[in-house]
Amino acid sequence: MKYTKYEIARIIGARALQISMGAPLLIKRPKDVYNTIELAKMEFEKGVLPITVKRP
Repeated sequence: MKYTKYEIARIIGARALQISMGAPLLIKRPKDVYNTIELAKMEFEKGVLPITVKRP
């Protein structure tokens, strides 16, 4: 499924919030990365996020 830029922003933002609130990471964290947005982007790019988009 191809996502719009708005859907991507929403998915990454929601996942970054989850990570900042203590959710476990779905990928192995690189030693030099602590930014939750960067971690969420990495998870999104690897395709491991359990978030779906419902369209009307």
